[in-house]
Amino acid sequence: MFQANPTKQAAVTTTDKVFEQIQHAIVEGKIPSGSKISEPELAKRYQISRSTLREALNRLEKCHLIERKANIGSRVVDCTIEGLLELYITREALEGMACRQAALNISDDEINQMQAMLNTHGQTQELKDGVAYYQEEGDLDFHYKVILASHNKQLIDLICGQLYHLVRMYRCQFGMNSPRASRAFDEHSRILQAIAERDGELAEMLMRRHIAASRKNIENKIAQQKFTAV
Repeated sequence: MFQANPTKQAAVTTTDKVFEQIQHAIVEGKIPSGSKISEPELAKRYQISRSTLREALNRLEKCHLIERKANIGSRVVDCTIEGLLELYITREALEGMACRQAALNISDDEINQMQAMLNTHGQTQELKDGVAYYQEEGDLDFHYKVILASHNKQLIDLICGQLYHLVRMYRCQFGMNSPRASRAFDEHSRILQAIAERDGELAEMLMRRHIAASRKNIENKIAQQKFTAV
């Protein structure tokens, strides 16, 4: 929602490290959405060569965190309502399929790990209060773990390698508080139960409903904001 690409090892090269540092800065808003990328400034900040920086920027572009245009240069993607809703529609399809695959391919050890993770999530005060359900990235994120449990390399690359950090960027930019916090946690528990029972059809349906409900919640927030502004 981050260790986002499970197909790679921990950062070992300068490019790896810079890529992850800039990635985090964009996701967390330290490099604002829509801002122009200044290669000389970033090269100086991270004390790296322009060629190393360009390698990192190429990878950030593949993650859809920056965009490049001829004669304009690089810019951090804009966080728009339209982009957010499109992303959720894409997630619904891809993560639904990943959930079905997880029900077929997950190991007993992975099921136990995910249950332990949900038990930990359930102890957070924000969730108990029903105001927020924040998950750290990577192995502490339920959705991330489901995707890995699919053991489908194409899905893992598409979701974790290309979309995962963009999703987290939107979540950070638009805020984590939600009236669905407790309900979302319960939905995670039911999804895991369906996966553990190896019911791929049910697991996919529950995941798609879960993500669709989150999208509907966003649409309701937008409608309320527009109504208040009138």
